[in-house]
Amino acid sequence: MDLQTLKERIAIVESKREYLLSLLEQPNLGILRVDVNQALEELDELIEEFRRTIPPAENN
Repeated sequence: MDLQTLKERIAIVESKREYLLSLLEQPNLGILRVDVNQALEELDELIEEFRRTIPPAENN
């Protein structure tokens, strides 16, 4: 996979984060709130790892 494809896929993943945040605002989420929180944590870790792996100069 080339760097440009990887950047595009990370951008898609980052856009999904907003959806997960909107789910947390739902009052009827119940026990699924734990799963949504876990997904957010893992997503944030993935994005952070990408940023550490690909230097900012290459990330633009």
